[in-house]
Amino acid sequence: MNGWAIFLSPYHQAVEELKVKFKSLRDQYQRSSKHTPIEFVTGRVKPMTSIQEKAKRKNIALESLHTEMQDIAGLRIVCQFVTDIDTIVDMLRSRNDITVMSERDYIKEKKSSGYRSYHMVIDYPVHTIEGTRHVLAEIQIRTMAMNFWATIEHSLNYKYSGEIPEHVKRRLVRAAEAAYNLDEEMSKIQDEVREAQSIITKRREENKGTYK
Repeated sequence: MNGWAIFLSPYHQAVEELKVKFKSLRDQYQRSSKHTPIEFVTGRVKPMTSIQEKAKRKNIALESLHTEMQDIAGLRIVCQFVTDIDTIVDMLRSRNDITVMSERDYIKEKKSSGYRSYHMVIDYPVHTIEGTRHVLAEIQIRTMAMNFWATIEHSLNYKYSGEIPEHVKRRLVRAAEAAYNLDEEMSKIQDEVREAQSIITKRREENKGTYK
């Protein structure tokens, strides 16, 4: 393995382990017939070129990457309702296998672009043949509406190399407000939505039993 592969190996391990753990939480909620605050989970390790570009932009020495670059490992937990975000945050704070290092609430204090999400930086121990390695990982928690907007904004940033035209930025801000309003409206009927989902889940389980 080359130097970068060795360096990134514990980050890959952390992402895969955390994805399994968070998906297991979702499955436990589903089996209990309770509303699951987790809709889906994704994760990635930042590519080497992106790490180098960010290190240069932020003036981070390569030997300090493991302490100063907090998003080499990244996970995203997507949920249905804004209230689910609070549930997930409390859940993560209470875990004894991770240590929350910092939190940023971009929902209450959105970015000027319109971006909304809840960010947590955690310390996670990875067990390797050479002992325990502690790696930093960033967890982004957001609703499906927030995630849709952020995905589009990311694509446009890539297209325009970070220099999105002003008229497109204005449309993005309006779209972000529309997504937020959608979340607000869905939150008002979340009890009805959850009840409907519970009925559907129960009927599926009953049908499974019928065909055994």
